[in-house]
Amino acid sequence: MPVTLTSLSDLAAQGFDDIIDVRAPSEYAEDHLPGAISLPVLDDDERARVGTIYKQVSPFSARKIGAALVARNAAAHIEGPLADRQGGWRPLVYCWRGGQRSGSFATILAQIGWRVETLAGGYKAWRGLVVRALYEDPFPCPVIVLDGNTGSAKTEILNLLPGLGLQSIDLEGLANHRGSLFGALGPQPAQRGFECALAMDIARLDPARPVVVEAESAKVGDCRLPPSLWAAMKSAPRIAIDATRAARAAYLTRAYADVTADAARLSATIDALRPYQPGERIAAWHEMAAAGDWTALADGLMEHHYDPRYARHRARMPAPVASVPAPDLAADALPGIAQAVARAARTG
Repeated sequence: MPVTLTSLSDLAAQGFDDIIDVRAPSEYAEDHLPGAISLPVLDDDERARVGTIYKQVSPFSARKIGAALVARNAAAHIEGPLADRQGGWRPLVYCWRGGQRSGSFATILAQIGWRVETLAGGYKAWRGLVVRALYEDPFPCPVIVLDGNTGSAKTEILNLLPGLGLQSIDLEGLANHRGSLFGALGPQPAQRGFECALAMDIARLDPARPVVVEAESAKVGDCRLPPSLWAAMKSAPRIAIDATRAARAAYLTRAYADVTADAARLSATIDALRPYQPGERIAAWHEMAAAGDWTALADGLMEHHYDPRYARHRARMPAPVASVPAPDLAADALPGIAQAVARAARTG
């Protein structure tokens, strides 16, 4: 009988040795169950071909061709990625709706003697649990927002808090983006993939304890925050890291070395600010970049662009309940700042 999941935490409790996504690679890339490996029984081209035959020729012809393709691909998986699995191996196999693709592959694996099970409702049922958690259920616990101007080392400090006994969610880490125009870290997950990872982090929270998140807008790069979390963040108490602009400029010079190392990327990002800044300022920033004067560039960007924008955004939010001085943002100073934030979170 297929396995039915009633909550996101049910998956880990089942204790499967592997979770296998047999959907096409493009489906897997958009989103998949946490920890799932991709072993498609039909690749994208094969899936499109079978679908076309189903519509234009007949369902019977499509199933016959599909069965041959599934058997061929299943053989490649058994002889390849699954070749080392032992007799007691217990995998969970799923497709889009828990239908023919997962059922066919599971049947083959079961004939070998493996203790295979399928997921009732497939990925669609899992996605329903994610949607319920993010878009239907209220956010499960109190939220505290870690605030501070650009360059205040908020993300690094946030990630020190679990070691001090606090709950936190790193939204920028989940979105693979530092939240600003200069903040790209590489390809971002698709919205569904971001939501799945976020829902799993939320499912692990203790509802009786607050969770600390970094101050963000409603989007982190291209990833949108779900309404329940965004509403909780807008009304949450805020702890502000109070660092001087000089300390922040020095921190940004260190933290954004990947940006300054790529001259073309840096130049294009500065140019993207043209709709918001006068031409002579853009030209001056380009000159600083060409000269490698990263600290002056960071200082100018904060003074004329980021700090004013933060001030306008912050004016619409609750006033901070606590302010944590941070005169130095060097790496060895951050643990002490994190301890001060943790104390403020416990007393606020």
